[in-house]
Amino acid sequence: MSGLKLFHTTTSGVTEIAPRLAGAESDVQDLVEAHMETLLGVRFLASEYSTGPVHGGRIDSLGLDENGSPVIVEYKRGIDAGVINQGLFYLSWLLDHRAEFEHLVRDRFGGAAAAQVLWSSPRLICIAGDFTRYDVHAVREHRRSIDLVRYRLFGRDLLGLETVASVSGRASAARRVRRQGVGGSQSAALVELAQAVDEALLGLGGGVNRVQRKTYVAYQRLRNFACVCPPQKTKLLVYLKADPRDVDLLPGFTRDVRGLGHHGTGDLEVQLRTERDLERAQDLFRLSYAAA
Repeated sequence: MSGLKLFHTTTSGVTEIAPRLAGAESDVQDLVEAHMETLLGVRFLASEYSTGPVHGGRIDSLGLDENGSPVIVEYKRGIDAGVINQGLFYLSWLLDHRAEFEHLVRDRFGGAAAAQVLWSSPRLICIAGDFTRYDVHAVREHRRSIDLVRYRLFGRDLLGLETVASVSGRASAARRVRRQGVGGSQSAALVELAQAVDEALLGLGGGVNRVQRKTYVAYQRLRNFACVCPPQKTKLLVYLKADPRDVDLLPGFTRDVRGLGHHGTGDLEVQLRTERDLERAQDLFRLSYAAA
């Protein structure tokens, strides 16, 4: 994992834990599939899914992410120049077999989840021992949502994941916000605040993808780290993945919403009314971004 070194510390000193690759590709696949929601923010659907006799292939893993987007996960033990093209091949098949995928979702997660599959933003996640600079360049040339994730194993029970490249195939949600009609100066001010929030979240670092849903806009790395709801009359609600127990909650600004229903994902609600509120929220944005 480029440049990353891991050490075990004790009172007597430190010992480096050498990184290693898995013994077989299936070892990586089995580990990720067993903990897919924790590792990737994706609910596991199926393993080694057959694309039928005509297409003649098997998709390593199928899943559904937090926003309802279909996800294909492909694995390689080391470096394999074909992993991206292979994944895109399967992604094309998936888009031609939507009903089959929705049937799979219905069987696993129920009719409501199947009815809300977000076909405008299917994703491909490639997990491999490493990628070349040509791989990174290639994903930036495609109009698809693609994540390249490098893995390393440390010792007997440590797994490291590093996002090497992340590209969104989605158009800018900010342009949609600007086209929405506003009524009154307060609404106009909140739309401007929403645009400032959009810029702040996208500017937190490389590889931030924006996903437009009907009731919220999600900002994600591998997983969502922020969800922004449409402006209300007097405020803008942002939900973050930050743990409310790690935050000094302020009435009228931050709220613990664990166990409470709301649009999007995240346990910390941030209420924004002014540009000053946005300034106060920057540290919380960074905290949630780091946790994703």
